[in-house]
Amino acid sequence: MDVSAAIKGRRSVRSYKNLEVESGKIEAVLEAGRLSPSANNRQRWKFIVVKDSETKKKLARAALNQAFIGQAPVVLAACATESKAVMTCGHPTYAVDVSIAFAYMLLQAYELGLGSCWIGAFDEDEVKSILCVPKDVRVVAMSPLGYPATDDAARPRNRLDEIACFE
Repeated sequence: MDVSAAIKGRRSVRSYKNLEVESGKIEAVLEAGRLSPSANNRQRWKFIVVKDSETKKKLARAALNQAFIGQAPVVLAACATESKAVMTCGHPTYAVDVSIAFAYMLLQAYELGLGSCWIGAFDEDEVKSILCVPKDVRVVAMSPLGYPATDDAARPRNRLDEIACFE
């Protein structure tokens, strides 16, 4: 599969089969994050792989009771291990770097036949407590990971002329 096919085909999956995700596929997803670009090649991130059913249920509650998160075979948490750096443009480096890495990971997951769903709606302090994440580390995003139980159609997207400008 090429990158364009992955970008066009990936969906936010909210229903998963009760099938274990092979460790080789999890490692490939993590490897995509490891290889992603970061500001000054700092690579200030950690990715937490959660398989324990009770921990996944707690994470689902911390994510505004989105039960489907706890039903997936795996939950990934993307963390920034350094949150003080700011890019020259004024944006926090950690948010951009970890988001790029996580996007790479979710595209890799799709290429491997796995479903995911970017989760940004969660109580960060609660997630940190559940996963024993140090206070100075930021949890940027989470995603369930597993084999999709449904094949949902693409959701509508804005036309290119609505989102792009040329000088």
